[in-house]
Amino acid sequence: MTTREVEHEITIDAPAAAVYQLLADVTNWPRIFPPTIHVDRIEAQGDEERIRIWATANGQPKDWTSRRTLDADALTITFRQEIPAPPVKHMGGTWIIEPLGDSSSRVRLLHDYSAIGDDPHDLLWIERAVDKNSTSELAALKENVERVHAADTEELTFSFTDTVRIAGSAKDVFDFINEADQWAERLPHVAVVRLTEDTPGLQELEMDTRAKDGSVHTTKSYRVVFPHHKIAYKQVTLPALMTLHTGEWTFVEDEEGTAASSQHTVTINTENIARILGADATVADAREYVHSALSTNSRATLSHAKAYAEQKKA
Repeated sequence: MTTREVEHEITIDAPAAAVYQLLADVTNWPRIFPPTIHVDRIEAQGDEERIRIWATANGQPKDWTSRRTLDADALTITFRQEIPAPPVKHMGGTWIIEPLGDSSSRVRLLHDYSAIGDDPHDLLWIERAVDKNSTSELAALKENVERVHAADTEELTFSFTDTVRIAGSAKDVFDFINEADQWAERLPHVAVVRLTEDTPGLQELEMDTRAKDGSVHTTKSYRVVFPHHKIAYKQVTLPALMTLHTGEWTFVEDEEGTAASSQHTVTINTENIARILGADATVADAREYVHSALSTNSRATLSHAKAYAEQKKA
């Protein structure tokens, strides 16, 4: 069996401890790393944890389960995939963060891997995926850590949630959100939908939506589905005012019905504020504009989901 070993590295203008902290908390990853769609921490005990990752590899959505060992003193995180995604037979590696003085550090990302059946074509596919994702992740890590240490980025990245009470079952509300292939018929603001789900529970959703001013915007998202309580997603084709958009639909059922929520996390694209909103527009204006647009669509979708679920119950 052929085992390949590769290493990627980058220098970051931030303290090693700060870099380690960002890498150690996997819940940050969809926000930081372009390939990462969603991460679930399955279990954690001491310095050991099991995580499930949904991410793209060579443009294809994949998911796998890994075990990680965190060593805050040595500034290392080792990982080993327990359930790899084909064509990977085994995959593991180490994040190594090395201090370069008080305010800079070098990050080395090591991988070792093999392919099912030792197939040369699959080995090349894995090599390209590892190289593409590692390069992308290290560049994104550098950008995020340096931005945090250079200035206050809280005002650029923000989160909000809209919640609607529904006198119906969580399953029926979930079904409405999950069946996005029917949204063009069910939702006035959706013009066209393309939905594929080659892997059960992992969806690719592309749709054209109409804004209040009549303009049509095309967006593409990957969605991770947890029947019947959550759908997590990440937009990979973004409107001009955003550099990041992740979110979750959640459905909590109780004796009185279901609380259905739409949560968004957004980072404003400052380069496009003047072009979209005018020369005098501020970050606060952009936040308000994006918040209003996303909330309007979320509330419209939840309102139709409410009508659908309550009619089902009637």
